[in-house]
Amino acid sequence: MSFAHRVSTQFASTTTRSISKNTATKKSTLSSSSRKSVGVRAVITEPVASAENKAAYDDFSGMLGDYLVDYKVGDKIMGKVSAMNTKGAYVDIGGKAPALCPTVECSLASVRNAAAVFDEGQEYEFEIVKGDDGEGSMTLSVRKIQLEAAWERCRQAQADDLALSSEVLSVNRGGILVEVENLRGFIPQSHLGPRLALGDRDELVGQTLPVKFIEVDEEKNRLVASHRLATDLVSGEGLDVGDVVTGIVQAVKPYGAFVDVGGQSGLLHISQISHERIVAVENVLSPGDELKVLILSKDKERGRLSLSTKKLEPNHGDMLRNPSLVYEKAEEMGKLFRERVAAAEAAAEGGSPTDEVVASSDE
Repeated sequence: MSFAHRVSTQFASTTTRSISKNTATKKSTLSSSSRKSVGVRAVITEPVASAENKAAYDDFSGMLGDYLVDYKVGDKIMGKVSAMNTKGAYVDIGGKAPALCPTVECSLASVRNAAAVFDEGQEYEFEIVKGDDGEGSMTLSVRKIQLEAAWERCRQAQADDLALSSEVLSVNRGGILVEVENLRGFIPQSHLGPRLALGDRDELVGQTLPVKFIEVDEEKNRLVASHRLATDLVSGEGLDVGDVVTGIVQAVKPYGAFVDVGGQSGLLHISQISHERIVAVENVLSPGDELKVLILSKDKERGRLSLSTKKLEPNHGDMLRNPSLVYEKAEEMGKLFRERVAAAEAAAEGGSPTDEVVASSDE
């Protein structure tokens, strides 16, 4: 029995006793002749309003007002699952009637029934997705909460350059459709590992592949991933630290730009674009831009390739004011960078490097 039902029962009992008392009082004051003219039925069915009756109504209203909460769509609340059937789970959230979490809203993953997700009598977190249906019942969702959490995990994985597991759902000429964190994602053909690109891709359906993210855009529902970046096959083969290569900007993010260099993707971090401070990457670079970059570092274990145009600037701020000069002088600046690194390594092998050598190599 819900709290609201118990309150209603208590109120009915209280008011019945009060009404019976007032009715008896009224009957005792009527004369015999009055009873005949008015009738006993009228005496019994028309209780006299009294201060006690009014107080009972006020108490009942106050009890409901204290208990019933004015929930809104979008609110996250805790509720206890009271029953389940083919429609979903019925949840006690303190309303006039149990709220319903439809089966399709029970989980971000596909489930056949609510019992696969919930245990009766246990509390769970829900989000209100539809208000009062006129009978005091609301519609709840767990799927929406899990959806927000899944996108956040993908964003964090991209920011940390971490690999996540994905399941191959289908293949087409352009690439592979995968499911990662219960979200649909796409791996372009160019971002398959060499072995996958050359083999029979139809055999991949149902298999699990590690992926890293190229684009995570919840607003556009776009999740673009790379298997190549998530394997040890991507370690910058054929490229050495200090090499200057031509690349194409694939995607622009608040923290930098992903650049394709000869079929391999590297990150040009916002701090490595120019010696001058950059407020927004999109003010400097756009997808499709061709530019020259320096291989700043390689991390074979993490499959990471770090790039820089900052090290190629003849003068501080040239990437903002005169990028064509940066590209013109790129090989010359790349050679200078390699010489400084070599000098710093030689000094380190011979003993403690001088401050001058360290400063020049880190410049």
